[in-house]
Amino acid sequence: MHVRTLTVAAALALPLAACSTADPRDSVVVAASAAPAGLDFTTTGGAAAPQALVGNVYETLVRIDASGTPVPHLADSWDRDGGTFTFHLRDGVTFANGTPFTADDAAFSIRYVQDEWTNGLKSQMEPVTEVEALDERTLRVHVDGGAAAEDAWLWSMGTLTGAMMTPEGVDTLATAPLGTGPYTVERFDVGEAIEFRARGDYWGGPVAHDATIRYFDDPVSAVNALRVGDADVVWGMQAPQLINTLSEDIRVEVGTTNSEVLLSMNNQRPPFDDPDVRRAVAYAVDRKAINEVVYNGLATDTGGAPVPPTDPWFTGRDYYPFDPDKARELLRGRTPDITITVPNRPYAQEASELLYSQLRDVGFRVRLDTVEFPAVWLNQVLKGHDYQSSIVAHVEPRDVPMLFGNPEYYLGYDNAVVREQIAAGDMAGAIDHIMGDAAALTLVNAPNIVLFAPGVGGLDPNVVTDSLRLSEVEK
Repeated sequence: MHVRTLTVAAALALPLAACSTADPRDSVVVAASAAPAGLDFTTTGGAAAPQALVGNVYETLVRIDASGTPVPHLADSWDRDGGTFTFHLRDGVTFANGTPFTADDAAFSIRYVQDEWTNGLKSQMEPVTEVEALDERTLRVHVDGGAAAEDAWLWSMGTLTGAMMTPEGVDTLATAPLGTGPYTVERFDVGEAIEFRARGDYWGGPVAHDATIRYFDDPVSAVNALRVGDADVVWGMQAPQLINTLSEDIRVEVGTTNSEVLLSMNNQRPPFDDPDVRRAVAYAVDRKAINEVVYNGLATDTGGAPVPPTDPWFTGRDYYPFDPDKARELLRGRTPDITITVPNRPYAQEASELLYSQLRDVGFRVRLDTVEFPAVWLNQVLKGHDYQSSIVAHVEPRDVPMLFGNPEYYLGYDNAVVREQIAAGDMAGAIDHIMGDAAALTLVNAPNIVLFAPGVGGLDPNVVTDSLRLSEVEK
């Protein structure tokens, strides 16, 4: 992983003031982009709800550290005997309603993922064949599939699918999520903000401040909020071009992410049911140009593969070097009509304009159709599969099994060999097959651009899982 701190210099149009939303309890405000449509991530995909809730309201038995390694959290240790994991739970942990967190709650949480979740990431819990609370502080889990599958499962337990819940809380997942974390949700304004109240009885010790995540469709508005003191941090700033407009007292840090900006092609709908047409698209796209124009060169090229370079699954191959002549050869004189359904996010809008030119250059007849994100895009593309091609950032960690292991997912990719490789933990082989079929094309691995107001810090800009840990902000 890497962090780049950029020095910026330009006249500041407005003075930077103390955060206007602060109260006597102290509060921090983080400006972010895509807002969650709801708080119940057990039933709906997407990264915004887990980003807000995991690590803040919900916690996990293990955490993933900066190196990508599972380390103790709610479990202060564990033993491993082949595929059998025995977790020893931390003493003194309580849910926000005051009830103790026990091994029964942990066992319930794992079974709830398996039995009740409809979020596609529930597949991460499929290797579990047995779960048992041995006593209040000891949980035993048996995982099938061999060492690779066991390692992948343990890693996933540090993400949203490992969120520890209680039977008392499942009826209010969408309105009053209940976890062991340092915060409770005080207020949720759909599309606008989530306000968090710091717990006075948090097992991990005092929490320095309340917190709010405010959502901005327009990156200029988010930056202006930082400038006038209405935000302390801009997380995941979506317009790198704005960096050079900032004053030098605003610190800019650039980290890595799990975000594959995916050019999806509906594998079950013409013309993308033909692998050669998909391969033609892959060769026609100049990923370097997209990085330069959309991300000021701050993004990372993954060779077109849907894996960030910090992940052990990363192969390092350039699967589809820019080759317009190869694209024309694969089309064999055909001029397919395609519509790209573009969410109204800045990165997608800018990338789609470049794709329009690049694909037309090799023979595609291209139409761009802009739709509102998240509501319309989720209903039309993700749920309705009513599209030919689209662009969206998939930011869930290790989501290859979800994207390409389920033919019913919106990509419509159906390859039995790949499913077998995923089940066996042969991710390098699976990714080679996926890319050979050009099932989708990763345009870039997006950077995480974080802006800090003077005197504010603490957040690591490198995104390893799906959590934005508000308690780590220092002000």
